[in-house]
Amino acid sequence: MIDIENKVLNTVFDAVRADFPTASCYGEYVLVPSAFPCICIYESDSETYTYSNDEQLHEHQARLTYECNVYSDDADDKKEQAKAIADIVDRAMQSMLFVRTFRSQIPNQDRTIYRVTLRWQAVVGEPITESDGNITYQMYRDRVR
Repeated sequence: MIDIENKVLNTVFDAVRADFPTASCYGEYVLVPSAFPCICIYESDSETYTYSNDEQLHEHQARLTYECNVYSDDADDKKEQAKAIADIVDRAMQSMLFVRTFRSQIPNQDRTIYRVTLRWQAVVGEPITESDGNITYQMYRDRVR
């Protein structure tokens, strides 16, 4: 199974914390964030890209879907803050060749919190170990279905 979760989380968290150093960042869905602003990003789907399976059904590529919820409770500008963070996350994901498939303001149960939800997809190749020991992945922009 192809797993790039650490690469995705590190890329997104570094990008967000560059502009919002106190942001809470989670690599899983959090029902009630304990601090704001907050982002929760996680892999919501991983499916074998069947066109790349070999005869032994070895997975050479996978279509991955990531979802992110951005929360803000800023008393003066929660909508603008959430949208600004969502833009940062979107740029970070697109820098890894993910294609955004969804972005919407989602009503939160607690109306004092503004929430934006985003989703992306990419086709990711199996890991390649470089001569220096670093692991890289081939990333492909997939056509959105």
